[in-house]
Amino acid sequence: MENIKIYIVIPAYNEATIIQNVIAEIKNTGYENIIVIDDGSFDNTYEKAGEIENITVLRHKINRGKGAAAKTGIEAAKLLGADIIVTMDSDGQHDPKNIENLVDPIINEKFDAVLGTRLINPKGMPLHKILHNKIANLITWYLYGLWVTDSQSGFRAYSKNAFNAINTRTDNYAYDSEVIREIYNHKLKYKEVPISVRYTEYSMGKSQKQSFVNGLKTAYKMIWRVIG
Repeated sequence: MENIKIYIVIPAYNEATIIQNVIAEIKNTGYENIIVIDDGSFDNTYEKAGEIENITVLRHKINRGKGAAAKTGIEAAKLLGADIIVTMDSDGQHDPKNIENLVDPIINEKFDAVLGTRLINPKGMPLHKILHNKIANLITWYLYGLWVTDSQSGFRAYSKNAFNAINTRTDNYAYDSEVIREIYNHKLKYKEVPISVRYTEYSMGKSQKQSFVNGLKTAYKMIWRVIG
């Protein structure tokens, strides 16, 4: 993988207390090309991330949503010459040790997209989150025609073919489901791999995370985009 440029894209919103630990953990696994997008935080996420040397830190002046931040990071990675782009959450929920499992099928098996899934082995995943995700999977399948086991996972890897083809329209949490639509529409070769998730008091307490009510709002917006 020496000549393959892998970029890690991390959308972040009000993660000042943990963002440095997340970045350090990624670096400790050997991945140096990191892009953090501060999505209009009202804390000092941007400044904290900027204290880490040799990473790229970008900022939205206003909070535009997870999808918008991910897209900004992906566009930046493309400009920097990325061959593979990995997206992951900024709250410490994702284990960087799983990055290798995401990028390996792209390098060695020629997949276009690899989707991390929590539901192949949902050990430690709260029951209500399993239920929410299964409902989201059904809605995503109904709207976009492709069944995946974890349509809401933000831990994914994309080949150059995939990230150049995928074109989403939403700025919010529906972004993750719209990526599934793009995989289906462009007939991208994809694979799901199990990922471990670390649910902590911090990550579960984040108000902007996809709660049941926010999930209903996201589902409504997804349906409205299709029928509207």
